[in-house]
Amino acid sequence: MSVEKKGLLATLTRLGSRLGKGLPDVGQTLHDVVWHENKWRLLRFRATRPAGERWRTPILLVPSLINRWYILDLRPGKSFIEYLVNAGHDVYCIDWGTPTAEDRYVTFDDVCQGYIGRAVRKVAAASPDGATHVLGYCLGGTLATIHTAANPTHVASLVALAAPIDFAHGGTLAQWTRSPGFDVGALVDGFGNVPWPLMQASFQMLKPTLNLVKLVALVDRAWDDEFLDGFLATERWGNDNVSFPGECYRRYIDELYRDNRLANGTMRLAGREARLDAIDCPVLAVTFTHDHIVPLASAAALLDGVSSPDKAQLELGGGHVGAVVSRKAAQGLWPQLSRWWVARDTDAARGLPGDDDEAAPDPAAPEPR
Repeated sequence: MSVEKKGLLATLTRLGSRLGKGLPDVGQTLHDVVWHENKWRLLRFRATRPAGERWRTPILLVPSLINRWYILDLRPGKSFIEYLVNAGHDVYCIDWGTPTAEDRYVTFDDVCQGYIGRAVRKVAAASPDGATHVLGYCLGGTLATIHTAANPTHVASLVALAAPIDFAHGGTLAQWTRSPGFDVGALVDGFGNVPWPLMQASFQMLKPTLNLVKLVALVDRAWDDEFLDGFLATERWGNDNVSFPGECYRRYIDELYRDNRLANGTMRLAGREARLDAIDCPVLAVTFTHDHIVPLASAAALLDGVSSPDKAQLELGGGHVGAVVSRKAAQGLWPQLSRWWVARDTDAARGLPGDDDEAAPDPAAPEPR
């Protein structure tokens, strides 16, 4: 047997042995369910190690409606949520759960006004100032922006993380949804909830060779246990998707992708105007240079519409997912977001509910003031 064949056989044996152990655990930061309704839950996270001071204003994370929340809490050491908690932030996250047949009738207003509104108010009620920072990721950022535009009262600041805003610049996905052959009514009427495999296939078609690229990387780094754990955790998340409630999807396509109502100022939510210029809290738009799902122009358009005097764009390298969970994110994106929130905090507050210990703060975290 040639040296090359022996090396390949050893690599495949190594991968087979690792895969035989099962997929890595995800979403391991300790948390409590502080509210639940229908399928969705509101999670509040506990500190995984003692911290010194806690920042006053809590943070509500809104993940994409069609993805699992644990991409933000992937693995110990690769968890955005774990980092924020250890940096002294009080962190909440929405878990959308798994829609079933009856959820085909859940509307856009139910999700964006009802569910997100309930989450915002619950978190704000536990805040000393009656407000919460809100971060929305991908479609979660679109929903968080629309909700804030119609209901600005309890939102202390808004971070849109790789979130589509101007759908006229929505790239290939926007072109597909506006094509004559895409009959959203027939899709919803036929399926009820839009099946997640159908949506996943559309994302895969954006980069048809991506799976091959990942396979090559997997073989090349088969001896790197840290890489394998992170790779398999991300793949677990990438194949653990959520179907889209039918009536909500119908309006999402018609009013955002086709009519571009959020960007052109004609969006309404539960009978209220949802105009970007109604947002006057601090706003940060985070964009990624190589994001093939949300083009930079679509995400950056948020800053052109809001009226806030405190607004900025943070543009980083990387793609839609990797830039959020990679080792570089732990050194760049996460601490930059933490510092941005800290700079807009009213004060440090000791002893928030659930904090029993005091110790030196995480050296990677911003200095409390």
